[in-house]
Amino acid sequence: MSEELIIRHCSPTLAGLKTGSLFSCRCTSKQDLTLEIRQLNKKLVPKGLRILPLRVWNGRALIYVCRLSGLAKDFSDVQAKRLLESYGYQPEKTNECILHLIQRLQTEQEFPHEVGLFLGYPPSDVCAFIENKACNQKCVGCWKVYGNEEDAKKIFDQYDKCTKLYCDQWKNGKSIEGLTIAG
Repeated sequence: MSEELIIRHCSPTLAGLKTGSLFSCRCTSKQDLTLEIRQLNKKLVPKGLRILPLRVWNGRALIYVCRLSGLAKDFSDVQAKRLLESYGYQPEKTNECILHLIQRLQTEQEFPHEVGLFLGYPPSDVCAFIENKACNQKCVGCWKVYGNEEDAKKIFDQYDKCTKLYCDQWKNGKSIEGLTIAG
């Protein structure tokens, strides 16, 4: 897993615009992946970010990059709290929520769609996605939008601009630490 993958898939999280990002990457060695994540966390944890492997299977790893402070804030939303509790989470215990998500990813047949709350998506859209079985959305960007389409499109545009800017700056030599906003 390279810094380039993190920049490409997680720029809005590095910039402090988004609570979390999720991406899949090739993983030929769980031991090497653990070492790479440990080295990246040494750089990013002081800035308020954490990188976690949520699941490793079939030569792939599902990587989660998040701001724990953002998760705590997001999970305090009444609708988010209610949804998380319905799946057995304890929203006031952020670290335990991540552990519960990992457990659900490893044991559930169906993908745990509440993961949208871990990514900073609007709770109303996450709930509607689950209720509508991923159908009947108004538009699609980083997530499927069921609520305020206009606001979501502005956010999608902001994320796209951020990613382009970060990718350009990284290609021009700026370090991942230099691109990461402390929070």
